[in-house]
Amino acid sequence: MRWGLTVPLTGVPLRDHRALISELYELGYTDLWSAEVAGADAFTPLVLASEWDQRLRLGTAVVPVHTRGPAALAMSAAALADLAPGRFVLGIGASSETIVTGWNGIAYDPPLARTRDVLRFLRQAFAGEKVDGEFDSFTIRRFRLEKAPDVPPAIMLAALRPQMLRLAAREADGAITNWLSADDVRRVREELGPDKELAARLFVCVTEDAEMARNIGRFLIATYLTVPGYAAFHDWLGRAEVMKPMRDAWAAGDRNAAMAAIPEDLIDALIVHGTPAECRAHINRYVENGLDTPIIATLPTGSDLLETARSLGG
Repeated sequence: MRWGLTVPLTGVPLRDHRALISELYELGYTDLWSAEVAGADAFTPLVLASEWDQRLRLGTAVVPVHTRGPAALAMSAAALADLAPGRFVLGIGASSETIVTGWNGIAYDPPLARTRDVLRFLRQAFAGEKVDGEFDSFTIRRFRLEKAPDVPPAIMLAALRPQMLRLAAREADGAITNWLSADDVRRVREELGPDKELAARLFVCVTEDAEMARNIGRFLIATYLTVPGYAAFHDWLGRAEVMKPMRDAWAAGDRNAAMAAIPEDLIDALIVHGTPAECRAHINRYVENGLDTPIIATLPTGSDLLETARSLGG
């Protein structure tokens, strides 16, 4: 069984992760996964980790397919694959219009087509081929990696709904998801099929103060699950009516009312919280329902997140 951790930990400088990362394998972790939103980029933490430990599998969850040109993305991934041959997984995804257009000033091409085309381009590039031709969402002229990876990285897709999950099943090495309950894993697994890896980022709040954990969860759920892509995901999972009061209040600009409208049982389903042992037990429910790779994202509670990560080792 795989057991992953998200880095960097919130508020912890990259340079201060070295001691933790060198201990993770002995603590029961098998994987280290980065993210890319508005903090560190997806590659730098893993480049450092590749030198601090030679056993952990390293993965990006995820690199947006719009914010780098296909060739630049291939070069960054090839460099990391060269540093960690056979233990690097490139997770790519469509991200969101806020990040792509609002923050980067780049047109948000149709997500499915762009993700599919970048995936196909990367397969060719990692094989050492010269890529020259038109894809549906971009055109590449005579690009070849100077040095293709000796071991091409596995490629996984960020996927929340059937079309992207089916694309992952057909053409990728697996799918990466998040913001789902342990019971939701079965629905996602049905679409992906039994033979591809399924990874999920799980938000974990280690505290015995359940009310504090739920308040943190209320804020995160209201912030994330009102974004169109996540809203559509939870509609597909059958939560449209449950989430309607939150969405209506959020759309009206009443943030406090939106958070108050989130049912407690929904928070407890989507946010893993409790003692370290209780959190590990909750995470194992995801695994029992078909998740291959849990990726723990520790939520800050005022305690030392380095110690929190240590306490959650599998």
